Amino acid sequence: MAVNQAPEVEFGWYMPTRGDGPYIGVKSERVVDTPYMIRVAQAVENAGYTFALIPTGGTCSDAWIMGATLAAHTRVFKPLVAMRPGLIAPALAARIGATLDEVTGGRALINIVTGSSPEDMKAMGDPLAYDKEARYERTLEYIKIVRELWVRSHGAEGRQFLAGGNLAAGNPEGAASTFDFNGKHFSIEGGKSYPPPVQRPHPPFYFGGSSPAAKKTAAEIADVYLMWAEPIDWIKEQIAEVEHHREQLLEREGINRTIRYGLRAQVVIRDTEEEAWAAAKLIISKVDEATLDANEIQFGGSQSEGQQRQNQVRALAKANDYVIGPNFWAGLSAIRGGGAMAFVGTPDQVADRLLEYVQIGITSFILSGYPNLEEATISGTKLIPAFRRKFAELFQADLSETAS
Repeated sequence: MAVNQAPEVEFGWYMPTRGDGPYIGVKSERVVDTPYMIRVAQAVENAGYTFALIPTGGTCSDAWIMGATLAAHTRVFKPLVAMRPGLIAPALAARIGATLDEVTGGRALINIVTGSSPEDMKAMGDPLAYDKEARYERTLEYIKIVRELWVRSHGAEGRQFLAGGNLAAGNPEGAASTFDFNGKHFSIEGGKSYPPPVQRPHPPFYFGGSSPAAKKTAAEIADVYLMWAEPIDWIKEQIAEVEHHREQLLEREGINRTIRYGLRAQVVIRDTEEEAWAAAKLIISKVDEATLDANEIQFGGSQSEGQQRQNQVRALAKANDYVIGPNFWAGLSAIRGGGAMAFVGTPDQVADRLLEYVQIGITSFILSGYPNLEEATISGTKLIPAFRRKFAELFQADLSETAS
């Protein structure tokens, strides 16, 4: 962590549109509908979280509509919604994203989802379901178009549409310039987007992916590069790889980008460590062996390099009751895919673990727990204050050492 300026650290939560409850690996015990999602969003906001990831694919509700709905029932809550290149035309996605930013007063965050399972991508009609390299090529073109349309759209602020929806003839001063693009996957002529986004130059792009192609793409388009929680040395290596591609971009094209780094993890926070571990074990207490066996086959066959890395962490920790290290547990990853590694302990203990990641460059945390409604409040009201206090103490200690 730099000693001359404390980094800004943000905390986000997860919206359980796939289902919620105290146990995983079994049927959801709760009715998870729009009123429930509103309750979760309001609990997230009241607990001190500033944004929330809204998942996509599978049995999830549409992230854009859900995000707009939740923003309408909150004050500062920022919805992190999924933009899926190839499923919606980029110029239309730019208009939808800018509109979300406008109607929420500048609260839109964009999660770039290049792919998911081949089954989900086929179900959505994606012709590149089995071509990962081509999907990242497509993503790069797509986000460059969206970004350029957003940047150019700021010239249209204050312009009045005439009858028929056309701007005044020509390109008067202050009007947004149009954009032409002819790439391998997309072509547009006279492209434009309206309204302009509230955020300048545009809503931030969050992006994840552990493959070499993903990291190279991240260097060009990600404002926040997201990773599923792993041991610190593993995360350091991933950051170094993205930074290498960022430096190559600077050398090759003279483009000097700033990238923040984020971590997606589960948390189980209790007043004592014993209570926390008991609560963590309870989450998986109802799963049966058949489900565990089926999940092991499914996760083992995943094409996602991020999922394969999660599998490796779980395998290394299995003999130690899935304990990866102090307050760090892989037990949930045997049942749920994706970001399943959990920080388990007291508020101070988990705050210490998160600070270890801040010291290697992590400034964005997306957390979740079971059930999400209650755990958002528990973690937000106990973990975040403990983290802020320890963060301030650590930063002041760094300043003192530098001054001496």
